[in-house]
Amino acid sequence: MQEWLCQFQSGVNGQLRAGLQHPILAALISFVGGTLALLLLLLFSKQALPPANVYTGLEWYKYTGGFLGVIVVVFVILSVHEVGASNMFVLIVAGQLLTALLMDHFGLLGLLENPVSAKKVIGMLMVIGGAWLVTKK
Repeated sequence: MQEWLCQFQSGVNGQLRAGLQHPILAALISFVGGTLALLLLLLFSKQALPPANVYTGLEWYKYTGGFLGVIVVVFVILSVHEVGASNMFVLIVAGQLLTALLMDHFGLLGLLENPVSAKKVIGMLMVIGGAWLVTKK
């Protein structure tokens, strides 16, 4: 379900950017809305919060997900109306797949090592070829 929501999110955020004439403010409004939704989910969640000492025991980089999300959302807001939704998302998917293959291969961020195989390389080349075809006029 979330796959198609990404395109709607980028379109809505792009329209918000155009209406406000301010991409950073559009991203902030998007994140405030998301934060409010998460607070509601947390409020109604039956799962207990971890004790305070758990937060201080985590490595610093484990708290960077929101910052990385800001980079993604701002990039999408800045580019969706210039390059088009299909071009933008095919490049995002190709980049995500390539990154995921490398993360799996090297076991980065605690992932199980899953070596890159010839089939995976061929599949990745097909994705890159597909991205090239989609982005060409």
